[in-house]
Amino acid sequence: MKLINIGFGNMVSARRVVAIVSPDSAPVKRLGQEARERGMLIDASFGRKTQAVLVMDSGHVVWSSLPTGQVSARFGDGADAEQGMEDEEV
Repeated sequence: MKLINIGFGNMVSARRVVAIVSPDSAPVKRLGQEARERGMLIDASFGRKTQAVLVMDSGHVVWSSLPTGQVSARFGDGADAEQGMEDEEV
């Protein structure tokens, strides 16, 4: 089982992650609020600004204070993540 560090020593199983998304859009914010109401939200941001939202195959939603590109790079597809970040900055 491959575990991915999502910040502050917190780890998630790489095989269980369905998506890594930015928390800025209204639908993603709503997803987090609904997960909180169901008791399926895991706040791994330790009070810092949430910069990445991980959606798990179990229905859990995980908040991380690491940027989405950095979390994605830790999955081993760093070249793709870096390319995507360069495109967004232009």
